[in-house]
Order: sequence, then C-alpha cells, then structure tokens
Amino acid sequence: MWEFLKQLTDPNSIIQYGGLWLLLFVIFAETGLLVGFFLPGDNLILLAGILCKAKPELLQVNYLELVSLMTLAAVLGNAAGYWFGRTVGEKLYARKDSLIFKQKQIEITKTYYDKYGGNLTLVLARFLPVVRTFAPIIAGVIKIDVWKFMFFNVLGALAWIIGLTSIGYFLVQFFPQITDYMGYIFIFLIILTAIPILRVILKKKED
Repeated sequence: MWEFLKQLTDPNSIIQYGGLWLLLFVIFAETGLLVGFFLPGDNLILLAGILCKAKPELLQVNYLELVSLMTLAAVLGNAAGYWFGRTVGEKLYARKDSLIFKQKQIEITKTYYDKYGGNLTLVLARFLPVVRTFAPIIAGVIKIDVWKFMFFNVLGALAWIIGLTSIGYFLVQFFPQITDYMGYIFIFLIILTAIPILRVILKKKED
C-alpha cells in the first residue's frame, strides 16, 4: 500500500507505470477529490510536456491531444469538487482533523477567497498546491453560480495545463538533455509553488 502511494507521488513513476490514463486520473483526483491534495500535479504536468517531446512513445499522443485530455481531466476534477462542496455544504467546516484532512487546508483556501474573490481564486488556485484541491470545494460550499464557476474553471484549467505543459515541451527543444536534471527541476517547482502557501501560513501565525 505504501509503495503504491509512493509511486502516486512520484511523477516519473506515474507516467512510467500508469501511462496516459493514470496521468489523467491524478490530474482529476488532485483537483476533484478531497484526498488528492498530496498528488504532484505541477510536476506531473511539466514532466508530461517534456516527455511528449523527448519520449513520445510513453504517452503515445501528440502535444495537442495531450493538452486537450489533461485540460478535460482538470475541468472535470474541479466540477466534481464543486459538486462535493455543494452537497456537503458547511458541514465541511465542522469536520474533525484526520490523517488526510486538516481544517488548516480549508482556512488557507478561504484566505485566498477573502483576498482575491471567487473568480480570481479559481484561476490562481490551479498553480497553488493544496489550494487547487480545496478551491472548487469551497466554491460549492458558498454556492458560486454554476455557470460562472464553470467559466473560471475552464479558464484556470487552460492556463494551468497549457502553461506548464508548453514550458516542458519547448524546453526540450532548447535543452535536449533536460531529462537528466528532472530531480532539480521538481525541487525548484515545489519550492516555487510552496512560497505563496507558506506566506499565508506565516501571516496567519502573526495575526
């Protein structure tokens, strides 16, 4: 079981052992399932773009097909999260902390809603670990208009998927040996995307 979870958090393992369908499931799960916050969405999307160019036999789709399928998975994931939030409602705020759920995750996400509003948060959240999992759920809880939600859901998914995938895809053209440095790239991306979350946590402690 632990070995399986370890593979789910390793972008290379996800694509190497699960191929395209596991890649799409992870993107869906991270944006649509309450337990998906620990999944490596940013790194996985970047890696998919790199491998689509460097090792196309692994995913067996071209760039346009890859982007389309991943965008669809991201949109459906957020829609599932929104539905869950509308169904569960404010009961989520009373849920006790567990191994995979912490009220702090909700508090961090709500901070972004308070600061940027629902529309902008749904787009920004795509690039923020943890927040991207809980943003659509909170949108459902506070009952953001479904059509407005879907517009910003699609907009955010396009920005997230195309942005990271294209960076990976075109980096291969300029640096053909980039696959030898994936570990360093993943670490850099983790640190970069974690900075906004850490700032929110530290600000809350100061308050």
